Amino acid sequence: MKRLPLDDSFKVNRNPVTLREIVLDKLRGAIMNFQLLPGDRLVERDLCDRLGVSRTSVREALRHLESEGLVEFADAKGPRVAIITLEDACDIYELRCVLEGLIVQLFTLNAKAKDIRALEKALAENREALEEGDLQQVLESVQGFYDVLLEGSGNHIAATQLRQLQARISYLRATSVSQENRRGASNKEMERIVEAIKSGDSLAAHQASVDHVRAAAKVALDYLKSKQDEPGKVRDIANPIALKEPRIGR
Repeated sequence: MKRLPLDDSFKVNRNPVTLREIVLDKLRGAIMNFQLLPGDRLVERDLCDRLGVSRTSVREALRHLESEGLVEFADAKGPRVAIITLEDACDIYELRCVLEGLIVQLFTLNAKAKDIRALEKALAENREALEEGDLQQVLESVQGFYDVLLEGSGNHIAATQLRQLQARISYLRATSVSQENRRGASNKEMERIVEAIKSGDSLAAHQASVDHVRAAAKVALDYLKSKQDEPGKVRDIANPIALKEPRIGR
């Protein structure tokens, strides 16, 4: 058998888009898992050495994380992990109450049988992740639960608004579920949401969703306050009123 020469087709091509996504996922994961903490400086040279990639890849990932609100370029010293203030966190949780309450209410009205089965499966996966105790798995399972709700709600604008906040929501979620007193309660609250949806009671589903967000907010905000040492009392998260006729105009 004649040996053929090795040509350019043998070379491994590093897809720059794929590489950028890998770097992005690694950095985002390090922030979500608290390997990188709020206020930590993100020195490009150090990150390049640790990740084994070019400065361009790191720089692009940092800019993307800035757009997600997880990295900030606060001064001439360069990028750092963003510090989510108590006020910012309160604003995010209040917006979650409104948008997620509406999403759950609309899901109750619009969801098909297959959507409800998918929601039950996502709830079970969340329960398993909580039992195993891995934070990243917990976060992914919760996101899977909300992905089902977003898709089945029928309101793509509200879903888009929530997804634009997704990185900061996930970070605050990681802050709350990392506390031991929160994990079991979180799944029970999600179970309440599912039961209300299955009963067809859109108002009860809305309230169960709001209660879930407000309970998570209390744990996360108390923790942030203790770490940031800000004076004064954490403000209460507003309890939005459910729309009795959410399908007006259709």
